[in-house]
Amino acid sequence: VQLQASGGGLVQAGGSLRLSCTHSGSQFSLNSMAWYRQPPGAQREFVAGISGILSAGMTRYADFVKDRFTISRDNARNTVYLQLNSVKSEDTAVYYCVDMALSVWGQGTLVTVSS
Repeated sequence: VQLQASGGGLVQAGGSLRLSCTHSGSQFSLNSMAWYRQPPGAQREFVAGISGILSAGMTRYADFVKDRFTISRDNARNTVYLQLNSVKSEDTAVYYCVDMALSVWGQGTLVTVSS
């Protein structure tokens, strides 16, 4: 299985960005997926997660992004998304998508928030 993340870039504080992650496997719809991030000089941290189809796509979020970020998935396209709204400078990080069932990480996409 391979995960391909995209959508990162430079965004102004207060702006929005949507990250995408395409999954190459056939069991995507069954697997829980997540987004993690690693800010410069810091450790990786959990951002958001979404369960598979058998758990009705339940979502959970880190407290620091609640009400600003939204995770979603399109099982027909084998893609998970992370919508970033009202971004802040502290959201600058490399964002990784993860297949939680298989412990597979994507290559990461860099989000830089300018103030």
